[in-house]
Amino acid sequence: MTKKIVLAYSGGLDTSVLLKWLKEKYQVPVIAFVADLGQGDEMSAVSRKASKTGADQVVITDLREEFARDYVFPMFRAGAIYESQYLLGTSIARPLIAKRQVEVARQESADAVAHGATGKGNDQVRFELTYAALAPEQRPECVHRHEEVAAVLLHHRQQQVAARVPAETRVLLERRQPRQQHPPRLALVARQRERALQHVARRQHAELVAELARAAAAVEHRHHGVEM
Repeated sequence: MTKKIVLAYSGGLDTSVLLKWLKEKYQVPVIAFVADLGQGDEMSAVSRKASKTGADQVVITDLREEFARDYVFPMFRAGAIYESQYLLGTSIARPLIAKRQVEVARQESADAVAHGATGKGNDQVRFELTYAALAPEQRPECVHRHEEVAAVLLHHRQQQVAARVPAETRVLLERRQPRQQHPPRLALVARQRERALQHVARRQHAELVAELARAAAAVEHRHHGVEM
């Protein structure tokens, strides 16, 4: 039986809804763990929101130095860019957040950890693989595994969008013609690779022409020297 839960809390809609749902479902203390990765002034607002939403305790940990030293710099050195386009600043932070979350759970004698990542993305895998590797005894509580909380999240998202978008704008959006579909990602990457290869080939050609010109000039210089 779950006695205490540590939730990786961001202050966003998903983790806020999940915080209230965990409190109502399990009737146990829920600790909101907030990782400071450089968000700056947002930390105080996130802490207030967590407390207002129902967190029994808010733990904020400064992970900026560790994040830069052990995650960001190695990523740069490895040239880790997803599909040659996207930097991995957000995704590379998830294992660190989960690592520190597990440490907080042990310090606070919590027997469960939770995250708000849905089943549609890779963050779910990043969180849960880290849990499994570092704390196999912890039982992860994940938003995507429960139809009821997924339905609550969907409802809140719809209400939030409806409140932010004026009615006349929604009508225009509904009547708008479908946008032209973007080309498949693999085709886009292939074209980028082809352009990169063409650029390298042009550069190598220019370097070869310059080298031949220097060699011809050297031969001509020696030839004139012999004639003299």
